[in-house]
Amino acid sequence: MAMASSLSFSTPIHTKQNPFSYHSSNPFFPQLTHKPSRSLIVSCAATTSSIEAATQTSSTTTISSKSLPFRVGHGFDLHRLEPGYPLIIGGINIPHDRGCEAHSDGDVLLHCVVDAILGALGLPDIGQIFPDTDPKWKGAPSSVFMEEAVRLMHEAGYELGNLDATLILQRPKVSPHKEAIRANLCKLLGADPSVVNLKAKTHEKVDSLGENRSIAAHTVVLLMKK
Repeated sequence: MAMASSLSFSTPIHTKQNPFSYHSSNPFFPQLTHKPSRSLIVSCAATTSSIEAATQTSSTTTISSKSLPFRVGHGFDLHRLEPGYPLIIGGINIPHDRGCEAHSDGDVLLHCVVDAILGALGLPDIGQIFPDTDPKWKGAPSSVFMEEAVRLMHEAGYELGNLDATLILQRPKVSPHKEAIRANLCKLLGADPSVVNLKAKTHEKVDSLGENRSIAAHTVVLLMKK
């Protein structure tokens, strides 16, 4: 028993060499024959933390200080059409037997434009900034969302270069209301009519859009540095 005990303490147990072991032959720690002291461990941890903090700071600074001469954003929105709701497009109430079911007023065009502006600025989408879980936005006019998007655009140092929007719906016909919609859109954006374009298409009676069960919109915006 004494011999076994002696061997267990005097004979080293050879294992696969770890590049970060503390054996004296390790080129990383040539002087270490024992585990590092607490001060060394703390020092290593502090260095790692400093590197991580510097990396995060550098990354954040790069993103926040990035200034481009122009930015492009795309927006998309779709709402289900149901009886008993008003149909509001671009802030204009359109006579129809159905309207958009939504937490706010369901303005598919304004929601789409807001998302395009937010996307161009690299910001969260409209659902994150104005969540439908917040009772504050229940039935809210979408012009409120537009005003905030335009404010953020100017705050970031940009102005609207141009906007191109496409409405997709089977009914009703948009052409009788097109100029009123575009004029209100220009007013909300503070933009000249020459840089705001609005198109409307049917969906050839295909899927929910073509069956008059939903309405959708696409928007592309170009923001220019002031």
